[in-house]
Amino acid sequence: MSEPNFAGNIIVNLASLPDFLRTPILKKRMTEFFSKNDDEKAEIIINALNAGPTIPFPNFSKLFRTWLEVLSTINNENREDMFSNYFKHILASPDKIILFNLDAIFEIFLQVDSQKQQILIASIKIVFDRLDAESKRKMNLLAPESAKKLFNF
Repeated sequence: MSEPNFAGNIIVNLASLPDFLRTPILKKRMTEFFSKNDDEKAEIIINALNAGPTIPFPNFSKLFRTWLEVLSTINNENREDMFSNYFKHILASPDKIILFNLDAIFEIFLQVDSQKQQILIASIKIVFDRLDAESKRKMNLLAPESAKKLFNF
């Protein structure tokens, strides 16, 4: 990519902010995401997938947990849109997600309040169920065993 990774830079900067700043900024950025067209959404997600592994894990874990918590508070349609877009880009470039420590990321998911987890799980299951058989197979190959059990993949 010859253009600067502005979305990736924002993600790296967000990861290093304290909670009281990170949460409202992330919420605002997420709201903006849903107003973008498909090409802009794709660019943001690709940049996020590229930036994630470059963030020191302690910062990444705080950012990811905040992202999950904020995501659990938005409406179902937008939450499913977000997960659907991530699934689409992970399936298109599985090598990007392999760079993440998926077991550790799943452990972060398990630290989120159980009510918020249930909201997220329901949306993830809906998006997963909409996938074709080959895409489901690929997602199963990528997902940690503990995640497969929780999401019934």
